[in-house]
Amino acid sequence: MSRTIKFAKAGGPEVLEFINQEVPAPGPAEVRIKVKAIGINRAESMWRNDKYIEPVTYPAGLGYEAAGTVDAVGRDVTGVAVGDTVSTIPAFSMNQYFTYGEVIIVPDYVVVKHPKSLSFTEAASVWMMFITAYGALIVDARVTKGDFVIIPAASSSVGLAAIQIANYAGATPIALTRTSDKKKRLHEAGAAHVIATQEQDMVAEVMRITNGNGRGAAVTGRSSVFIGTPKIAHIEVVASTIWLWNSHRT
Repeated sequence: MSRTIKFAKAGGPEVLEFINQEVPAPGPAEVRIKVKAIGINRAESMWRNDKYIEPVTYPAGLGYEAAGTVDAVGRDVTGVAVGDTVSTIPAFSMNQYFTYGEVIIVPDYVVVKHPKSLSFTEAASVWMMFITAYGALIVDARVTKGDFVIIPAASSSVGLAAIQIANYAGATPIALTRTSDKKKRLHEAGAAHVIATQEQDMVAEVMRITNGNGRGAAVTGRSSVFIGTPKIAHIEVVASTIWLWNSHRT
């Protein structure tokens, strides 16, 4: 028997309940994992409230990220074996699979071996934040050396991931935070520049840091909108938006 968290109606944390259930053998392209740690994301809170990207089918499980050891594999699985230390990528429907449980089944394409340098807790907590930032900056915006990346809500999980990915790509991360309280920690996290938006003129600071040159792009996980320099003052900065400031791209 395995304890699994499920819910039968939308609502706050109080709708969650432990269910003891047998976990079957994995299907041909599935992996069964003994869970050591799970990640908790805003997506799961939205899912629990039935406000996520698809309607919830009740009774429902929840959870995108987990880390543990492989307990069993389906007959067509080749990438991992029983005993492997793995974690899951958030790339499935929670109507079909979930990670909040002591033993879980997930599709093989979301199971990856994580480095031994990561603890189970760390491995269960990195995928959502880094995939979000990587998709926006590398896949969509194609950030590269010479770019300036402006990161709202920089102390959030996605913001901290974006700082690291911008540095990895050779770009210059500019972190936005409301006050100076987090400046030191954001610099320590890798931000080349930090702007306290309630204390400083963001547009003026961006123009100063970039020497007043270039074109910009407001980048989300889904699209890039390129804009001319004067337009930057008229575009709202929201927590889900990452800004790219480029001094040479046309």
